[in-house]
Amino acid sequence: MKLLFAPLLFAAATTVAAAAQDTPSAAADAPGVVVVKSVWSKERLNWERDPFAGPLENFDEMRARARNEKRIDDAKRGGSQSDIDKATREARADAANVAAVRKERQKPARYVFMYKVSLRNGGAKPIRAIDWDYAFFEKGTAREVGRLQFTSEEKIAPGKSKELKVVARQPPAQTVSVHALGEREHEALDGRIELVRVEYADGSVWKRP
Repeated sequence: MKLLFAPLLFAAATTVAAAAQDTPSAAADAPGVVVVKSVWSKERLNWERDPFAGPLENFDEMRARARNEKRIDDAKRGGSQSDIDKATREARADAANVAAVRKERQKPARYVFMYKVSLRNGGAKPIRAIDWDYAFFEKGTAREVGRLQFTSEEKIAPGKSKELKVVARQPPAQTVSVHALGEREHEALDGRIELVRVEYADGSVWKRP
């Protein structure tokens, strides 16, 4: 799947795994474009959920219970049976909504992934966009276990370097969990950047053969 790069912000994300940095390498066949470094890291979502949430009634549920008890008591004082029934139904719906919110907050954290590559434009023409693959291999072997394809619309002037960043839900390989933190997962993978297409500001294009 090709992912179009855009500046992505995850307000509820925090880095929880050490980044895996790959060895700098030249981008084969791409004239003048050099991969300075590449790195990927694991980011956690839903980290702000209450770590002490459990079977006991929390503050929101306690407040909802008090609110609904008052609602029913008010209906009983001077209200008809239909008023009491209505207040009871509303109280149950209110309690159900509060319980649903709590259940959502108690879902296990999910992880997304940050992929970065720093490129230097050693050519004579400004770069406008780059298609690049982040390929992953079993540590110490040539067996490919994962590949992500990205398009970054970034200007890189001649002689300048720029870091490209992409946040994606796809892990580097199936061995990397999206639901649990594996602090040493990156040690089992070697990563390599492969440039697929380079578009220059003058409209010319280089493509990998």
